[in-house]
Amino acid sequence: MSTPHYAVIVPVYNSEQTLLELFERLQQTFAQLARSFVVIFIEDCGHDNSWQCIKSLQSSYPTLVIGVQLAKNFGQHNAILCGLQFTDADYVITIDDDLQTPPEEIITLIEHQIHSEAEVVYGVSTQKQQHLIRRLGSHVVRHWLQYGAGKQRQGSSFRLISRRVVQQIRQHQQHFIYIDELLQWYTQHFSAVEVVHQNRKVGKSGYSLLKLLWFTLDLVVNYTAIPLRIMTYSGLFFSVLFLGIGVYYIYEKLMYDAQVGFTSLIVAIFFTTSIMLFCLGIIGDYLRRIYMLQNQQPQYSIKKILR
Repeated sequence: MSTPHYAVIVPVYNSEQTLLELFERLQQTFAQLARSFVVIFIEDCGHDNSWQCIKSLQSSYPTLVIGVQLAKNFGQHNAILCGLQFTDADYVITIDDDLQTPPEEIITLIEHQIHSEAEVVYGVSTQKQQHLIRRLGSHVVRHWLQYGAGKQRQGSSFRLISRRVVQQIRQHQQHFIYIDELLQWYTQHFSAVEVVHQNRKVGKSGYSLLKLLWFTLDLVVNYTAIPLRIMTYSGLFFSVLFLGIGVYYIYEKLMYDAQVGFTSLIVAIFFTTSIMLFCLGIIGDYLRRIYMLQNQQPQYSIKKILR
């Protein structure tokens, strides 16, 4: 089987009602483009019959469909990383399984890439048809990432990635994966194009408010230095504050003859505390680095492969 021009990776979670339509529309889209393609469905251990749908599609279109079933739920980004291992296509396109981003918008993505020659192209929408909580959660994630990592580019789950960048990402070993941040590590040739975003036809988002909060926490800890900055800045602030308090009590002792032993005790406590708080920030940085090196949790675990 020859290497296709495009590979479409679809993380699947409880989407049995949309998979057939998604594949048919992908097939029609690439027929218009006259480009070879393969669709890689990564079933992320959902609770419906999505895997049976994937098996049926792969049986009907063995050269166009690859199905991978994960052994447990690893999340959208880890599922995408898993899908990257199964293709050497010229370009990889990631798209959600809910049809909120019309598969036909892939044409817009590809045409923009040809024009811009970018290594990563995002399909973004200013009018997303999502629940308020989901929009708010996505906004918080972007804001914290931009603040912590200094990145200001737009992003979305609908993206086109060149083979060179894909090959770099596939070598990543960290357990917690955030694809958009990894892309920032390996290239600066980004672009974005406006695409349509539609209402969800069936089902509901797999991201509850609690999941979004936990995901944001993982993102902040693993891909930003925000907690360390808070520790360092708070340590510095309290060091200065306690130094001032210590100087004040020394002044009280010299000018007003405070109670014997009180000044030395207060000064010793405040100075010691300030030094400890400041050092905690430095220790935290080293502990973080050691933890990242020692963390050997799997990124994903594959139960079945259909190809």
